[in-house]
Amino acid sequence: MLTAAAVSAQNPIVQTCFTTDPAPMVDGDTFYIYTGHDENGADFFWMQEWRVYSSKDMVNWTDHGSPLAIEDFSWGDDRAWAPQCVARDGKYYFYVPLHSSLSGGMAIGVAVGDSPTGPFKDALGKPLFDDGSWDNIDPTVFIDDDGQAWIFWGNPVIRYAKLNRDMISIDGDVKTVVQTAEGFGAPGLKERKKDAKIGPDGDYKDCYTEGPWIMKRGKKYYLLYAAGGIPEHIAYSMADSPEGPWKYMGPVMPLQDTGSFTNHCGVADFKGKSYFAYHTGKLPGGGGFGRSVALEEFRYNPDGTFPTINMTEEGVSPVATLDPFKRVEAETMAYSKGVITEQNAKTGVYLSGIHNGDWIKLRNVDFGKGGAAEFKASAASALRGGVIEVRLDSVEGPVVATLPVKGTGGWEEWQTFSTRLSQKVSGVHDLYLLFSGRKGPRLFNLDWWEFKQ
Repeated sequence: MLTAAAVSAQNPIVQTCFTTDPAPMVDGDTFYIYTGHDENGADFFWMQEWRVYSSKDMVNWTDHGSPLAIEDFSWGDDRAWAPQCVARDGKYYFYVPLHSSLSGGMAIGVAVGDSPTGPFKDALGKPLFDDGSWDNIDPTVFIDDDGQAWIFWGNPVIRYAKLNRDMISIDGDVKTVVQTAEGFGAPGLKERKKDAKIGPDGDYKDCYTEGPWIMKRGKKYYLLYAAGGIPEHIAYSMADSPEGPWKYMGPVMPLQDTGSFTNHCGVADFKGKSYFAYHTGKLPGGGGFGRSVALEEFRYNPDGTFPTINMTEEGVSPVATLDPFKRVEAETMAYSKGVITEQNAKTGVYLSGIHNGDWIKLRNVDFGKGGAAEFKASAASALRGGVIEVRLDSVEGPVVATLPVKGTGGWEEWQTFSTRLSQKVSGVHDLYLLFSGRKGPRLFNLDWWEFKQ
């Protein structure tokens, strides 16, 4: 089972913790995904922070940790729910919903940073919007071709407004989208018929629930959203203007066994391909309050509409190779078993929770024609250490290096260890780092690794 999973699985794209509500953003040659974070063992959406992941090849993801949390907002005290980050004029604007200690409802906040991975700080010292309502969740932002920025949010209503050029203030009034059967498959919640049923055989085709994603392609505007009540699927509507009128277009990701009763999507193009991000409950121990981000590649229909997108375990294919001759952060991986990541101000993010039998996988690693002859890694262990086995192409593939890691006197007392490869490695391979040592205890932490020719 381990071998089969290691060969084929890519979804969920993060296995070291639960990640939710993905919001993709492309910046230069890098694809970023901003997420929420479900706590282990949660019985509700008890979420405390937001996280960031990035990739240049769409299969190996670097964990940048949490650059923003509830504690960064003096007015917020709970519920770090679905975010989105947008770049403008050399700054990065991070829009988030959280519970307001000022009004007792949910509110929309905005943080700003100089880098896609932060650090971020509260741009206003107060909410961007807070009227005491519980509808103020799931902000989504886009910048139109004319430079006008728009923000949408809401459950079960859809609110929207223009943003000023500064991206941290609202231009004019906050408006509410009038939901109709033509626009969203059903009227708004208050306007629906009593005891009305939603679905193919019901009174209405569908209904908006939450989690909007606003975008533009060509001259058309798209609003994707979690739909259908509970359990949720993803549907969408289209318009010729950000202010509508909207036309209901149908499901994008129909209801299926995602393992989660909610869903939340984001869409982005990268290196000539289109990607659909969503979340499932498919990580071991996951579920409706333990969700994980997944990713699918898709092609728009010739008329610009969305195709039907279904969940897969395989996920997406690589669009580039990984260079092993440059320092690779240990928190970069395509898939993993058993490990977690930790973060602090001194070291940043590093690989932790390493026990006997754990491993990480990296895809599409290009050793070139000259090949690799040496393997180096920075590790730390308070006590016993362990061993890193370097294998090619599967967890049971050939061992090309064995690197002993000794105790260093502390879990962050980093030392560099190196070893010669038993054979020169060239060409493109999937790479596995398998960890072994005494059964039961934590072995060591890993900060980075690289190969030498």
